[in-house]
Amino acid sequence: MELIEKQPEFASRFARWRGDEKLVGYPFVDNVHAPFTPVKRALPMMNLALISSAGAHIDGTEPFDLESRDGDNDIREIPNEVEAANLRYAAKGYDPKAVQEDRNSQIPVDRLLEYEANAVVGHLNDCGWSLSPCIPNAAMVAADITPRLIDRLKRYQVQAALLIPASRLCHHTLGIIARGLEQNGIPTIMISVDRAVTDRVRPPRTAYYDGEFGSVAGQPNWKQHQLRILDETLRWIETFDQPGSRRLVVELETQVEAARGER
Repeated sequence: MELIEKQPEFASRFARWRGDEKLVGYPFVDNVHAPFTPVKRALPMMNLALISSAGAHIDGTEPFDLESRDGDNDIREIPNEVEAANLRYAAKGYDPKAVQEDRNSQIPVDRLLEYEANAVVGHLNDCGWSLSPCIPNAAMVAADITPRLIDRLKRYQVQAALLIPASRLCHHTLGIIARGLEQNGIPTIMISVDRAVTDRVRPPRTAYYDGEFGSVAGQPNWKQHQLRILDETLRWIETFDQPGSRRLVVELETQVEAARGER
């Protein structure tokens, strides 16, 4: 199965796209089918990978190139031991204020390590992977970035991957990558706050809610909100028996808390 089902059509439309920063006229991929890899291990036995496209990079290293028309194809491997204070963000298409204030709003390393400590997940892979939030060339994502990322995850013997986009365009990017991972035997689940984009790309498993770009994993400094999103999302990775998307109930629960004056 192709990661981009009508790739020649995308290539033709992309060549004509003017590179508008607000994605006016951008040729979003429209897929009909989705690959699917059944989960073979229970969540408490998985080595889970975290893939983010918030443009995170370690302080002192070169930021992602946000000006290239194709986008930056670099993949940054970031050890879990790197402190939040040592991360910087090449942000485009989203406001980095939330992730700068609390990285767990977009890159929930601390929350996932808490899950590991409480045996909710077997192990959070020792490093996560960071991509640029602005990679317009979807053909490059499919042909170049995805195969390299697959190699890295297989090297670490990853058994499942959680994908968290930050911007509208990187919902598109990570949707394509999720398709590639599943086609190569790695189950995935993706959190989405832009269902219109993810429904077009058709990643195999999507958990969506009406959140905000830049804080897709939960509001900054609101641990319970982050945990609620992650808990429901991760538990669903075992229960999908075919490709699809499901709505998280976090929004309703959050409204109840707000009505009570709770946070």
